[in-house]
Amino acid sequence: MTDDSDRGTPGKGLLNGLAVTLKTMTRRSTTQQYPDVEPDLPPRSRGVIALLEENCTVCMLCARECPDWCIYIDSHKEEVVVPGAARPRQRNVLDRFDIDFSLCMYCGICIEACPFDALYWTPEFEYSEYDLRDLLHDKDRLGEWMETVPPPPAHDPLGEPSKEEATAARKAAGPGAATPAKTARPATVRPTPAPPAAAASPDQEQEPGPSQESGT
Repeated sequence: MTDDSDRGTPGKGLLNGLAVTLKTMTRRSTTQQYPDVEPDLPPRSRGVIALLEENCTVCMLCARECPDWCIYIDSHKEEVVVPGAARPRQRNVLDRFDIDFSLCMYCGICIEACPFDALYWTPEFEYSEYDLRDLLHDKDRLGEWMETVPPPPAHDPLGEPSKEEATAARKAAGPGAATPAKTARPATVRPTPAPPAAAASPDQEQEPGPSQESGT
């Protein structure tokens, strides 16, 4: 609540506004001079999405989970002859992988849904176009963004090893050898409870001992 005397003072609001303006003018500016100075982005910033084509198995999970339907995938099947197999196997070959960034809302669901680590976040955001149709990136352009993907953070030395690291260490050590997964946390050994004492029968409790007979 404001005082009635402050309301009646003419020009006080104007003076308060000018005081704020003068205070802001004398303060040092913290504005980054973009594009002359590149911004210091956080490590987990969401820019453009990169594609690692070698890891894509055309499982279509990213396109199905996309809420904007901005991922377009086409593929065909080829037969692969495996030595020693009874019949040739079939594998999917990626023909088209496009992402329309004019529809993408950068939710990251496609990256989380990919089970083979074929999609990655990159901090690059300077890919604006004059034509809206040029925001449709094909698999070749998505593959070029892989060069800008930052390296993953270092593994926590106090944390448990990942499933892939534990499997590789177990195969390298051989059967029966101790692996980091087994030695990461010491196994808790529960103490063996002592056997309960045998309860005396009612006849033994009522029967007087030798000392009682001698006392009488």
